[in-house]
Amino acid sequence: MSRLEILKTYKIYIGGQFPRTESGRYYPLKNKKGEITANICLSSRKDFRNAEVAARGAFGGWSGKTAFNRGQILYRIAEMLEGRKEQFIAELILQGATTAAAKQEVELSIDRMVYYSGWCDKFMQVYSSVNPVASSHFNFSVPEPTGVVAIIADENSSLLGLVTAIAPVIAGGNTCIVLASESKPLCAVTFAEVLNTSDLPGGVVNILTGASAELHPHFSSHMDVNAMIYYRNNKAEIKTIKENASLNVKRIFVYDQLNLNAASAQSPYFILDTQETKTTWHPIENIGAAKAGY
Repeated sequence: MSRLEILKTYKIYIGGQFPRTESGRYYPLKNKKGEITANICLSSRKDFRNAEVAARGAFGGWSGKTAFNRGQILYRIAEMLEGRKEQFIAELILQGATTAAAKQEVELSIDRMVYYSGWCDKFMQVYSSVNPVASSHFNFSVPEPTGVVAIIADENSSLLGLVTAIAPVIAGGNTCIVLASESKPLCAVTFAEVLNTSDLPGGVVNILTGASAELHPHFSSHMDVNAMIYYRNNKAEIKTIKENASLNVKRIFVYDQLNLNAASAQSPYFILDTQETKTTWHPIENIGAAKAGY
């Protein structure tokens, strides 16, 4: 007797949980032979709003952790990726990658997470400064996380594009909502399972699946999103995003020419992109005057 194949329904990831999209919609994912391999949630505006609430709620706790602790958690994510390496390779092959390309993408994703885990407690020393001033003050400039970051990840990469987008944002203490690749979404939801079983608090990373054509206006116009990163090259969407960003003057970064496999795709400057520079003035006590009783 032949049996009925049970296709996995890949859910979205919001606030450390795996709900189905509130709209109840999904789309069938097909392989190169045209065979349906999975059911993928088609996220809605309400899903994005729920993810933003979760990200905002998690921001205080995540940004308040020590940089060293954040580095430990990112390294733990890399360990978990390593442990499920074969599963990610199999999913990439299912989505059309060769065995060699799939192995390379997974290994590079693990290495990139390790790279940013190492920068968590170092980038502040690199980008902070003591500024010379003419008055009797100490003047310090220190990078601080900007808040909630909305990300539309690379469409042509299932795992590496996701890791490249998420790692520098959370390394700097931000929280995020990420829209995964529409045509290659499998690794995104499996990566969410990795995050959920690591030490990362719920809500720090929220992953949606669906269509950028539907969701990019909501990503860019939400008034409680502080920055947005776009990894695709759709000129019409870029134009809309930039126009909507002016509503609350959110930062916009468009990485439409980034080669994900190159060394230039990882840098502490990507952490700095979603940081605000806080400058503090502190008066210098006049020791001589204090001793004289002035």
